[in-house]
Amino acid sequence: MHGLGELEAVVMDVVWGSAEPQSVRDVLAEITATRPLAYTTVMTVLDNLHRKSWVTRERQGRAYFYSPSATREEAAARALRELLASTGDPDGVLLHFVRSASEGESALLRRGLEERTDR
Repeated sequence: MHGLGELEAVVMDVVWGSAEPQSVRDVLAEITATRPLAYTTVMTVLDNLHRKSWVTRERQGRAYFYSPSATREEAAARALRELLASTGDPDGVLLHFVRSASEGESALLRRGLEERTDR
């Protein structure tokens, strides 16, 4: 995901993949199934994600429990908007994308625009 480092993206995948808030231990248990990490490493990554507003946290006893501040789709849309703004010609990039979109993507874009105008 744009704006996340490699390990931050792995941690966010765990947080996004859970229906419940996750403690550092929860995230660590999920990640260490595929790669060894220290507790303090995961704690630091979650603290950084909180500072960057990717996650919210709530203290329960002595531990923090983390939840995503936005869905994966909302975060991707925000990243896309930031990427478009950084190009210097967001209109040109967006038009190029629309012109190169597949039929399925075009139908989805039309549906989204129709839903937006229905508000």
